[in-house]
Parts: sequence; C-alpha cells; structure tokens
Amino acid sequence: MNRPLLGLICGLVLGAFDGLTAAVSAPEVRDQLAGIVFGSAMKGLLAGVIVGVIARKLKATNVGTAVGVAVSALVTAPIAHLNAQHYANASFYWKIMLPGALVGAIVGYVVMRYGRAPVPS
Repeated sequence: MNRPLLGLICGLVLGAFDGLTAAVSAPEVRDQLAGIVFGSAMKGLLAGVIVGVIARKLKATNVGTAVGVAVSALVTAPIAHLNAQHYANASFYWKIMLPGALVGAIVGYVVMRYGRAPVPS
C-alpha cells in the first residue's frame, strides 16, 4: 500500500481511538464524546495524509516518526488551546496533545516501516 493511503487509514483509525480516550482523561466532556471521536478521527486522517505525502521523500524511519509527531503537534495545538481557554484548565494541553503526539509517532512509524515507497522512474 502506498504511504499516503496507509497514512490516511492508520491516522483515521488511531485518531478515533485517540478520541475515545477523552472518556477516561476528561470525564467532564463525556456528553460530547461523539463529536470528540469524529474530530479526532479527522485530525488523525489529516495528520496521516500529511505524514504519508511527506514520507514519500524520506527513507529513514526515525525521521518519519519525528515528522508524525511534529505534524500531530501542529494539528492538535489549536484544539488544545481552544479547549484550555474554554474550560479554564491548562491540563487540556496534556490531555489533548500527548495522545495526539503518540498517534502521530505511531502513524509516522507505520507509514515509514510498512508503506510502499514510490518507485523511481
């Protein structure tokens, strides 16, 4: 499977699992769980596609993993900031960005390790 498609699928699935962790880490938002899971899945999908496209030019797995973490951090930072401001609770930065970065690291590793690199023409 090519790297962008693998990133899309992996990001979508892991993003949904990332959203489900909100039920444990932030019980005050359980009534919004469906929206959180959908948003996290879309965030994972976006990060997975970006990582997959960037990974087409990379060869080192550790660089791909670092790109996954960086892209996920960039995508989750505004979401974490909005939630921290809305709930007046700075712990939302850790509750949102830490699992997001972990998802990015996993997606980056999977895309680099198991994705098919483009064939030079």
